[in-house]
Amino acid sequence: MIKIYKQKDEELIFVSDPEKDCWINIAPPFNMEELESLASRLAIPFSYIVDCIDQYERSRYEKQDDAKLIVINTPILNEGFDMEDEATYITIPVGLILIPDMILTVCSVDNPLIEWFEKNILRNVHPKDRSHFVIKIFERNVYYFLHYLREINKRISQIEKELNYSSRNQELNKLLHLQKALIYFVNDIRANEMVLMKIQRTDFLNLADDNDAKELFQDILIDNSQALEMANVYSNILGNMMGAFASIISNNLGHVVNRLTAVTIALMLPTLVAGIYGMNVDLPFQHRTHAFTIVLIISLLSTAVFVFYFRKKRWL
Repeated sequence: MIKIYKQKDEELIFVSDPEKDCWINIAPPFNMEELESLASRLAIPFSYIVDCIDQYERSRYEKQDDAKLIVINTPILNEGFDMEDEATYITIPVGLILIPDMILTVCSVDNPLIEWFEKNILRNVHPKDRSHFVIKIFERNVYYFLHYLREINKRISQIEKELNYSSRNQELNKLLHLQKALIYFVNDIRANEMVLMKIQRTDFLNLADDNDAKELFQDILIDNSQALEMANVYSNILGNMMGAFASIISNNLGHVVNRLTAVTIALMLPTLVAGIYGMNVDLPFQHRTHAFTIVLIISLLSTAVFVFYFRKKRWL
């Protein structure tokens, strides 16, 4: 699906054909013939668009003639997008294609980064200002990494409370999915950082004469480094935590087995007394008037002695 946006009287409107200073957003579902035709009309290498659709495309940038390509990875919540990947959060590439008169964004799945720009772009920067447009995408992308890292930390804390009283593996599986997401975050934030640093060093966006843009770009690099550090810290904490809680689950399971064993023995004692007095032989108290009551008292006393002994030894 190809959406073409154009600024008109401080509003962002749809237009049917590409115009000067417009923003073209390419999102699923894809029609490869339409995309190839669009690339031909705009003199853009078709491989630029195809590469951005690839879910596993790495972060990078390149230039061919007047067309510039920047690919960065952005985080999304994995809500059925990739059923084979059990990570709670995954990263997907977002492609930015810059040509002299317009800018294109390409993504293989609908994501909050592009949706936010569709709703808020005019409050921050106009589509015709392509360099600032790209910088704002970088800024918002780092924001989503930091946002999801905080969400991961909250989920870890919630699962931690559940694990203190659990003897199941479901909570460990949840932690495993979060750890997998953190591994994706660490790798892709680091890759994004390398691309951003190269863009800054080579002045790929032509920001040499714009001090405000250069300062904002430097702030983005700092925030990206902070996100990388947070992801590394959470990943290390989570790795150590999973080992500790695996031991806790085993310990909880041992307590459950101890209790079940104690209950089994406690129930076995009255059964043993009843079994003995059920034999067809001469037994003590069998001719007394309160024989049943005596047998019942013996059963209860033997159980009480057992419970007292086990509690004293802290086995129960």
